Amino acid sequence: MTRTTSRRTLLALGTGLVAAPFVRAQSAWPTRPIKIIVPFNAGGATDAVARMLADKLTARLGQPVIIDNKGGAGGIIGTDAVAKAAPDGQTFTVSLSTSLLINQFLYTKLPYNPQKDLALVSQLAIAPVTLVVHPSVPASNAAELRKYIQANKGKVSYGSYGIGSYAHLAGAFMSQSLDADMAHVSYKGEAPMVQDLLGGQIQMAFSSAQNTKPHIDAGKLKVIGTTGDKRMAVLPNVPTLAEQGMNDDAYRIVGWVAMAAPAKTPTEIVHRMAKEITAVFEAPDMRERIANLGFDVVAGTPEAFAAAYKKDAPVWEKLVKASGAKLD
Repeated sequence: MTRTTSRRTLLALGTGLVAAPFVRAQSAWPTRPIKIIVPFNAGGATDAVARMLADKLTARLGQPVIIDNKGGAGGIIGTDAVAKAAPDGQTFTVSLSTSLLINQFLYTKLPYNPQKDLALVSQLAIAPVTLVVHPSVPASNAAELRKYIQANKGKVSYGSYGIGSYAHLAGAFMSQSLDADMAHVSYKGEAPMVQDLLGGQIQMAFSSAQNTKPHIDAGKLKVIGTTGDKRMAVLPNVPTLAEQGMNDDAYRIVGWVAMAAPAKTPTEIVHRMAKEITAVFEAPDMRERIANLGFDVVAGTPEAFAAAYKKDAPVWEKLVKASGAKLD
């Protein structure tokens, strides 16, 4: 063996010895319990998705995956906690497009920048919603509803589950585009909004299928259509609004449930988590459980999530600006 060859061999061995612990450290992740912060109170649909996922990840990763509910301020408190957490692969969030995307356009002061302080891991599911009306409204499809709204300018009211929510933004867009001067009634959550819709205090609302399907099935609410580009699995016979000629981005865009981590979380860990999530949601039982919540599974890579985020952001920004909604 020549002196040059010997030197190269020793260098190669040295490099391997240095790299090996790093490789083992990455492949060994996780070595302790993982925390998923849900920035909403327990019991909601987002919390349900997070808990389903946590159970499956616990089995796959060999470490407990714990749910920590940090509700308040429209998801800001919990999301900020994740943004400020150590980027060590031990803390993640399962949250909505509201706190991960829309709030940056809605709030004048946000303690975190979602595009700088968070690493996008994977979307979990998209959340199209239903457009429903009180049975007294003489409309059964989009064309009839538009005609009714235009014929009753200033007399129609729509509900929302908060300023800046999709129900508010879409309702405001509809009112403006039809020059309808509809009244917006904001509620603290979907449940009280749906109750007033059932009672006839408001005439229409955009709301999740989880909250409206039982009343649609019972004939207590009429469904006009659903948002998004394809029909909801839980309401396969209900046409989308786009199918009915309402092709504006406001009706085609949908909210989503997704996982993010603190910025600078190692890329290897982000991709490993995304891979595990995709495997979890490929199971038929998980897809069925997600569908029963009114969601459609879209789990995938961090790159796919980033592309969807980039596509959605300008649409949400435009809707927020058009609504005039602004929060401190």
